[in-house]
Parts: sequence; C-alpha cells; structure tokens
Amino acid sequence: MPKSLGTAAIGAILAAQMAHAETITFWTPEEQPDRVAIQEEMAAAFSAKTGHEVEVVPVTEKDLGTRMTAAFAAGDMPDVVYHSIQYLQPWAEAGVLDTGAASEVIEALGAGTFAARPLDIASVGDGEYASVPVDGWTQMVVYRKDLFEENGLAAPDSYENIAAAIDKLHDGENMFGFVAATKIDETFMIQVLEHVLLANGYSPVGDDSDSKLIEALDIYKKMAAASPEGELYWKQSRELYFAGKAAMIIWSPFIMDELAGLRDSAPPTINDDPTSRELASRTGFVTRISGPSNPEGAGWADIRYMGVTTDADTDAAIEFVNFVMDEGYSYILRIAPEGKFPVRRGNASDPEAYVKEWASLPVGVDRKAPLADIYPQDVIDNIVAGLSTGDRWGLNEGQLNRASKIVNSLLFNRIVREYIDDNISAEEAAAMIREEVAKIE
Repeated sequence: MPKSLGTAAIGAILAAQMAHAETITFWTPEEQPDRVAIQEEMAAAFSAKTGHEVEVVPVTEKDLGTRMTAAFAAGDMPDVVYHSIQYLQPWAEAGVLDTGAASEVIEALGAGTFAARPLDIASVGDGEYASVPVDGWTQMVVYRKDLFEENGLAAPDSYENIAAAIDKLHDGENMFGFVAATKIDETFMIQVLEHVLLANGYSPVGDDSDSKLIEALDIYKKMAAASPEGELYWKQSRELYFAGKAAMIIWSPFIMDELAGLRDSAPPTINDDPTSRELASRTGFVTRISGPSNPEGAGWADIRYMGVTTDADTDAAIEFVNFVMDEGYSYILRIAPEGKFPVRRGNASDPEAYVKEWASLPVGVDRKAPLADIYPQDVIDNIVAGLSTGDRWGLNEGQLNRASKIVNSLLFNRIVREYIDDNISAEEAAAMIREEVAKIE
C-alpha cells in the first residue's frame, strides 16, 4: 500500500473511532486530592484505550444522596457513580440504577470471580444486580496474639472466647481486657455495637425477640467493664493498644499500617522506636465473631459499588465499569489499599490475581511498605475472606434504608450506655430499644 493511502486509512480509522467516542461523567466520593489524581489517571488510561472521555467529579460522601436525588429529578444524573452499600436498595427501587447494565458487567467479568457476599447483597432477583461490587473492608477485633498464645487462649472469634480472654488478661492497671466504645455521640460506638450485635444474629429490623439482644448487651457490658473509665471512642482504643495496655479493641483495617510504624501522626508507643514493626508482629485480627444464638457468626462490612445510572450513555458506561474492574482495577485498589480489599479476587487467568496485586501495594503515609511484607499470608487471606461473609443491619430483610435511619439516630448508643452504667437492666434496655426502633419508619 502506498504511504499516502496508508496514512489515509489510519486517518479514517481514527475518525471512525472519534465519531463513536462519548464523554461520560463519573461521580466519586473519594475526593481527597491524591485519590482524585489516581482516579483521573484511571480515566485517562480508559480514554487512551477507548477514545471515550471521562469527567471525574468528586462528591462529598454525606452529600451524595441529596445530590443524586436532585439529579434524578432533573434527569441529569452521572453516567457512573461510585457509592456505598447504603444506596444499593433505595436507588435500585427508585430507578436510579440500571440493573441490566450492572448485570451485564458482572456476567462479562464472571460472577465467580467476585466474593459471594457482596454479590448477594447487590442482588435484585431474577439473576440481576443493582450495582457492581468494587471494594470494601471489614471491621476487626484487633488483639494481642502473643498474649493469647502465652496464656493458652483461643482467638477472640466468639462471645465465649472474648469473655475468657477478658477474665484472664484484664487487671485494670497495666492491661485492660478490652477498650469498648462508650462515647454516645460518636458514630464509632454504633459501628462497634452493630458488629457485636450482628455476631449474635440480632437485627433491629428483623428480630422481634429480646433474647439475642440481651445476650449481646451482656457481652458488651463485660467489654465495657474491662475498659478504662470515661468517654471512649476510636482515639483512646488505638492509643491504649499502641501503648501495650489493651488486649483487644475493635477497629477498621486502617490501623494496619499504623501498627507497623508507617504513620508518624499515630506511632506505636509499646517501645521506644515509633517506626518499629514489633506491635504488628504481635497482633492478630478477627473479622467474624459468633454469639451463642448465632454459632456461624457475622462481621461488619463496608462495601463500595459502582453503578450505571438510568440516565447513562449505557454502552460507554458499561465499557468504563468493565475497564475499572479488570485491567484498571489496580487504580481503585491503590487509592487506599489498607481499606480497599479486593472484592474481585482474580480473573480467568489467575483466580487470585487481584488479591496478590493488592497485597503487594504499598501502604503507609510517612513510610511505605506492602501489607505482604508486614503480615503473614494467613493474615492477608483472613481479612480478604471477611468480605465473603460481611453483613449489615437491614440487608437480609430488604430494609437497609430503615436500618440506616436507626443507626444514624444513635439510639443504641444512648440506651446501651444507660445499661452499662447500671442505670437500667438489660430487660429495660431491650424494651426501650424496641420502643424507639418502632418510631422509625
């Protein structure tokens, strides 16, 4: 072919590609500048591959619901939205999310490559999904594995084992058996409470029985009794654990890099070296707790999804989500590896490809290191596996929206604090909770 014809042919191909190129809008709550920069890199890589342009629009997480409601009313929604678990059911029911588009992405990528529980949560029946699960994290019992082993204690994966460890390790001076959340105006307290109550199979929107609730209240009171006095939340639990004065706390995985001395603003103080990995080496993690009324147990999970809206340029939006969840997946995981566990474990070539990649990504702030260099493989496997069984109030009952209102009201914080302060009995606390929950629709 003459050179001039070759150039013309190439020009025609490029012109054809540009003719089919679209510009799609992508809303993301990951709005910190460094996180936006990673997502813009991801958008640029997608554009280079497909010709489609992507406008990355940061939206403050607390404003996402009201912004979407307004955009839905105006017929001006984004093409793709990166959203939390709380919007799955409400947006699917309202017609915000294109369930057919999400289902097409999951089918193309292979449902078997995703963790099962995040897919189950997104199911809307008839083999369709509201949105595509992207990443998540599970709340964890963080515990002194070395002290447990020295004292012949089983891992704190049940009410029984937690109680036994408190009895053995708590002395109230040099070592607190637990640091429970007790500050009633902190959302941290309700997150911890929901985790503990889920473990016993209790949900305020799905269980009329007080027995599960009372069993859970009793273990929480024991945890609080083994804690220091005062208004406790995430700050004190981390400080006491880092100082070597707490046997167990409940925290998010964002503590994992700090345990290894990678963040100067939150250094371990168990020894004289704030950059030491000693505490990380002594620490174990449990993502799933069981109670006497729920032997299988449960964990508290925060899962993020990517949805195609009903206003979208559907074909281009599907292409984008496919890209994000496949060759572009590392961009998402890089945003914050310690809090973005891979929901999609691997692909047809390697069923563990993305778990391996995630474990090799550097974490930390002032110093960096991959999680796989800090923690043994069984720890990595355990925390990722937690997403396969993670839960939240209202998911199983299809009442996620109501459960979110109950959580946001902080009624559990207030009443549970009355109980652990011995102002009311467990039976009175359960009755008060039942009465307050009934007022929330």
